[in-house]
Amino acid sequence: MNPRINSLLTSSEHEALLELRHALHREPELSNNEWKTQQRIRETLERFGLIGAKVFHDTGLYIDIEGTASGQRRSLAVRGDIDALPISEHREDLPYRSRVEGMMHACGHDMHASIAMGVALAFYRLRHNFAGRLRVVFQPAEEAEPLGGRSVVEADLLAGFDCAVGFHVDPSMPRGKYGALPGAVTQSADQFSVTVTGSSAHGATPHAGVDAITIAAAFINEVQKIVSREMPVDDRSIITIGTIHGGHATNIICPLVVLEGTIRTSSPARRAQLSQRVREIAQGVAAMHRGKAKCVISSGEPAVINDANMVNRFRSTVLEVAGPDAFSQDISRSGSDDFGFYAQCIPSIYFLFGSGEPGKNSGLHTPTFAVSDEILIPTTELAITYCFALLEG
Repeated sequence: MNPRINSLLTSSEHEALLELRHALHREPELSNNEWKTQQRIRETLERFGLIGAKVFHDTGLYIDIEGTASGQRRSLAVRGDIDALPISEHREDLPYRSRVEGMMHACGHDMHASIAMGVALAFYRLRHNFAGRLRVVFQPAEEAEPLGGRSVVEADLLAGFDCAVGFHVDPSMPRGKYGALPGAVTQSADQFSVTVTGSSAHGATPHAGVDAITIAAAFINEVQKIVSREMPVDDRSIITIGTIHGGHATNIICPLVVLEGTIRTSSPARRAQLSQRVREIAQGVAAMHRGKAKCVISSGEPAVINDANMVNRFRSTVLEVAGPDAFSQDISRSGSDDFGFYAQCIPSIYFLFGSGEPGKNSGLHTPTFAVSDEILIPTTELAITYCFALLEG
């Protein structure tokens, strides 16, 4: 730990983080609508003297803290996402449970935002102890388009920065454990829509029409072979059909079907290849069955690629701060996160902190997901210590 740091968080900062976490959890807001969340974050910053937070992506905020000490002037960005999910919370035991019907912080972003706040407050109070610049980004819209992470890049909020830090709660990891792996730790997530066009006919005379449902069914079967027959076994690519809509009556040959899905891969090199093959199979299967197919692919978040040197530094910090058994490499590489946009621009790390314990090990994006308050301060202090280490070079 940096010997110049006398206190990582004061009692008033501690209370403010818990207050913020509970307030965000009680009144969750969905992606691109985080107006109250933005205001609460601004009010907390200003209460501790951090004036001048700037708006981006309408509902996001970022604040810069300039160190006044002499030395190497490095620059670091820290991301805390702030949006919630359209899920009804089923945790009557939580005194700060969601009060908004159909919405909850089922992915821990209330915790992430509070950790980022703790980093901002501590660095502002200790600004005479470091050189360089810290930018704390309270990022909206991690869960849904238009993505806040893309806006961070498009607004050049990372221009001139040396590195970036992101983090995420992990209920599959025991409480008190922290993990990070070098290389790809999430998957890219691109969306596709396939519109299959046939021609209508009476259900008793299918030969007189072109059955779009049959074409769609053939596409669903064939598109899975891209992963099972064209990708290396360790690639972890996934193609998912999430929705399918078509037909209006049982006795009419369906003329139009729309399918939607996602393409995920941890390999940036194979991302374009997968999209191209989905398009080719849609068009090929449709042509084989005398129909047509239009495939539209929308690029989502890229894979998060962890910088190996930053992971090594993080491991050293965990061992120093949390103990010899606190660092874990037994973590899964799955899911997607728009922190991948950050990692595309500058060296980055996306570390996980465990929340698993009896009664609080429900998975992310579930109605019973919960994270203990007792995790907040230790994780924030670890993040503060790690950020000091990165700024020192």
